[in-house]
Amino acid sequence: MSFDFGWYSGARRSESPHFNQRPLGEVSLLVIHNISLPAGCFGLPYIDQLFKGCLDIQADDSFVDLVGLQVSAHFLIRRDGECVQYVSCGDRAWHAGVSRYGERENCNDFSIGIELEGTDTDAYTDAQYQKLTELTQALMAQYPSLSAERIVGHCDIAPMRKTDPGQSFDWERYLETLRGF
Repeated sequence: MSFDFGWYSGARRSESPHFNQRPLGEVSLLVIHNISLPAGCFGLPYIDQLFKGCLDIQADDSFVDLVGLQVSAHFLIRRDGECVQYVSCGDRAWHAGVSRYGERENCNDFSIGIELEGTDTDAYTDAQYQKLTELTQALMAQYPSLSAERIVGHCDIAPMRKTDPGQSFDWERYLETLRGF
């Protein structure tokens, strides 16, 4: 799989309006997240709608808190392994929020965000781990500053606010597949 102007050929392209330019053009961190809308529900159209700025707020009572939210990720990996890309890797997606990695703040400036359709407590699927590994390897080949040591969870860069990808994410399984890369 390859990249064309930051767009991954192994992903379905679904462009989000929620992005801007990276201040330095740097990609040196990969952030793993989870998302489900409504919470704990999978396979619905609401994640796409949220990232594209057209969420039907009337579809679920829990969506009232999302009114006006402008958020995106570079990628979403659905439960069946489908990979969707919302923002070019060359641009800054709005996934990390208030965040810090080492001494650097504003991780959106230099990171790629991958959302896994899931929750902190539901096991991720084999198809998700397979697609995540494939995508990560492609990203590491495209962006030499990325390495297994520069992959974190949202919980690591925003520990007071976020818990994802949660205790259900098998870091050992995921990172073991990358060691040979």
